[in-house]
Amino acid sequence: MAHDTRELLLRVVAVLGTLTVALVVGYVAFVRFPASLAELLGVLLTLGLAAVGVRGVSGVVSERYPDYNTAEVTIEGAISRDGGGGPLPTTSSGACADDVVDQIEAADDDPNAEALLVTLNTPGGEVLPSDDIRRAAAAFDGPTVAHARDTCASGGYWIAVGCDEFWAHDLSQVGSIGVIASLVNVNEFLTDRGISYERFAAGEYKDARLPVKEMDEDDREYLQGTVDELYDEFVDRVAAGRDLDPETVRKTEARVYLGREAADRGLVDELGDRDAVEERLGDLLGADCEVETFEPERGLRDRLAAGTRRVAYAFGAGVTAHVTPDDEVSFELK
Repeated sequence: MAHDTRELLLRVVAVLGTLTVALVVGYVAFVRFPASLAELLGVLLTLGLAAVGVRGVSGVVSERYPDYNTAEVTIEGAISRDGGGGPLPTTSSGACADDVVDQIEAADDDPNAEALLVTLNTPGGEVLPSDDIRRAAAAFDGPTVAHARDTCASGGYWIAVGCDEFWAHDLSQVGSIGVIASLVNVNEFLTDRGISYERFAAGEYKDARLPVKEMDEDDREYLQGTVDELYDEFVDRVAAGRDLDPETVRKTEARVYLGREAADRGLVDELGDRDAVEERLGDLLGADCEVETFEPERGLRDRLAAGTRRVAYAFGAGVTAHVTPDDEVSFELK
């Protein structure tokens, strides 16, 4: 507390000192000896000089004596590589994994950010983007605390187990430790209309994921095998991160629990609101927790591109993409 008070006093003294010097210099240069300049213009220039001086010294003081020691990164909505919205026009944009990783790495490079707060409100998302965020959080050099707001399920939970501690509200929805992959198969629909699928492929399972092909048992076993492998990896991540037996994790059966039951099952460390989390971070740091939000810097071009994608979806482009032949199945943590 004494350290914080000293820094505050230094800020005030520095700003007031700079303001005083700027006013004196401005008065002498533009008012006391205005030469051919009108006194009104001199006053305006004086005020401008004072403002520039205060702003400059404030920036220098802020760098020298930062007012934060904790970086906060927020993961909101479905997790994907680019954070784009879903296939329907009503689907909002989600969390861009690449942006979140950049924010965490920027916080790790910032000497003022001694701790990391990962705020989660997500139903889950794609496997690799979620794991990229988990790895970035686990690599942060300092205490890391994940905090669930309304929902921290599946991919969000995958991320949370990479942090040192996981907090949730007693009514947060937590868990859903499972993997899902889905494919809309339109083979029968096309066949009924006289449209047939002709196969030209090298490799037995190359077209196993095409929605226009009639799926056989071998295809199902192949895709289910991939899902099972990802699920085993998820279970191992949770078991290691939460210090739980893998069989205990499997017995959750991808259920979603309220925070208090999740805590009883060892899926959450503590229950508490934002104030309780900041108090805990303060204990870990040995000082009052002061939070700075780290956000991605998006230029005009990025914002226009995102808007264009939403308009395209509104005209059906997103829906069409999900009924057009494609050899990709999205494996998601949901």
